[in-house]
Amino acid sequence: MAFRTRTALRRTPLLSTARTKPLLLRRPASSPPRAAAAAAASSTARRTIATHTSTHHATLLSTLPASVSAADPSDPTFRDNAASFAAVQARVSELHAAAARGGPDKARQRHVERGKMLVRDRIAALVDPGTSFLELSALAGLGCYEGEEVAAGGIVTGVGVVEGVRCVVVANDSTVKGGTYYPITVKKHLRAQAIAQENRLPCIYLVDSGGANLPHQADVFPDREHFGRIFFNQARMSSMGIPQISVVMGPCTAGGAYVPSMSDESIIVDKQGHIFLAGPPLVKAATGEVVSAEDLGGGALHSEISGVTDYLAVDDAHALVLARRSIANLNYPKAAAPSPSSLDAPNRTPTYDEPLYDAKELAGIVGTNPRLPVPAKAIIARLVDGSRFDEFKPLYGTTLVTGFARIQGHPVGILANDGILFSEASLKGAHFIQLCSKRGIPLVFLQNISGFMVGADAEKGGIAKNGAKLVTAVSCADVPKFTVVVGSSAGAGNYGMCGRAYSPRFLWTWPNARTSVMGPEQLSSVMEAVGKQADPALKARIERESEATFGSARLWDDGIIPPEHTRAVLGLGLEVASQGRAAERRERERGEKWGVFRM
Repeated sequence: MAFRTRTALRRTPLLSTARTKPLLLRRPASSPPRAAAAAAASSTARRTIATHTSTHHATLLSTLPASVSAADPSDPTFRDNAASFAAVQARVSELHAAAARGGPDKARQRHVERGKMLVRDRIAALVDPGTSFLELSALAGLGCYEGEEVAAGGIVTGVGVVEGVRCVVVANDSTVKGGTYYPITVKKHLRAQAIAQENRLPCIYLVDSGGANLPHQADVFPDREHFGRIFFNQARMSSMGIPQISVVMGPCTAGGAYVPSMSDESIIVDKQGHIFLAGPPLVKAATGEVVSAEDLGGGALHSEISGVTDYLAVDDAHALVLARRSIANLNYPKAAAPSPSSLDAPNRTPTYDEPLYDAKELAGIVGTNPRLPVPAKAIIARLVDGSRFDEFKPLYGTTLVTGFARIQGHPVGILANDGILFSEASLKGAHFIQLCSKRGIPLVFLQNISGFMVGADAEKGGIAKNGAKLVTAVSCADVPKFTVVVGSSAGAGNYGMCGRAYSPRFLWTWPNARTSVMGPEQLSSVMEAVGKQADPALKARIERESEATFGSARLWDDGIIPPEHTRAVLGLGLEVASQGRAAERRERERGEKWGVFRM
């Protein structure tokens, strides 16, 4: 791959040809000639040719040089890093492929024989051709339930473009445990709704579920963040003007019946979709009535008699066409790239340069050994437009790199760890976050942090209060925040660098990432300090629980991504946030506060 270097950039003249003389002060009417001459001479001395600069010079000043950004693929350390990273990435890719297959072969075959499309085929037919679908938390549920495989948590969620509008898609996979809701299924569904609400994205629910998984009912049904919260969120989002569209493509029973019932528009597939609060077996047990699923809650009944659904489809493909038509009729902001003057993406440039350095080199730069330092600027140079980075406070608090850049044309403020967080770095980070928040600039956090500095000197220097300033700034910044864990995420450093608890719009991890309160070595030291022997089994468990796949299975992130995809994924996240700002402005103008009641 050929790279542009600083010397290859086209140079522009220092001074415009339209101005060949220095500016002179106009003599005030009351000034004596000698005073005016002195003033003119002084002005001429100040405004020499050397004081005139062009945009070209600022660009050169901002471009990260090869001395801090270049990588040497022939270096033994680079090769070792790349090899170890490739092994970890291959394992993650295998897990993703297994999750994408869904349920066991027998369940998939039975599903298709019924004339139903597989869940990812449904999504592919729903989104616009040639557009990307950003799947969220594909490894949800991995290893969470002993003896049970719950691929992708039994539900596929993500962000895709439908009729030009970015939407959140929530699709049950009935080949996985009949599409029933495990605790992780509920958590993943709620996370998708949170993304939709924060970014004002319409929701499309592809419903094919047997409802709550009864053996896990205590962890699914009654609490605040359990099954009922799904319907609460639907009502609240509808009241905010965030459209809710349901497509019933299979069973929709018990509490799940409220998904289409609380949607703005609902579609059902004839002789395939069924909506009822209690299915035929429960009705017979409760009342003695014998009734078929079709007569109790089929598509014809709900489209012709009850009015629960609005459109009756003949099959899955027809239902998805109707869903696309519903989105087309929303009169909602489109996903097309906005102009630089657009209010929803202020100062976004319509065109942008690719980075000067190859993102595929990131694996060799980062590696998998958390003890080896990772140069923050080498990562930044492979993420930002033209590898241009306007560093803020470059000489102060140097273990935290901060500065302004653009990612696919979007202005961003970047905070990247380059060592442990000292008081100076914490204060610098808090200052920078405040600047970005005041200016409406989204924040990107690149986490590789073992925590805040500890010890007597650190405490005397106020590390607790200074670290608290950083945490407070992260908590209160009212701009979209995005976090990528590129290495370690340990202790309170996770908080100061916008971990999951601090509501980043999206949080992604790299395959090498490790998240824990402390590492196994630190754990051993702490145990010995309190007079206890570190249990080898405990150390092994901490090591396993800190792996990226463990956290992703429990939705500590929104997915594990390869480093070379980071720029594209961040660009998509920034696009999503900009559409949300446009929709929020539209909602303020509209002024209504009630959701849509089904009549």
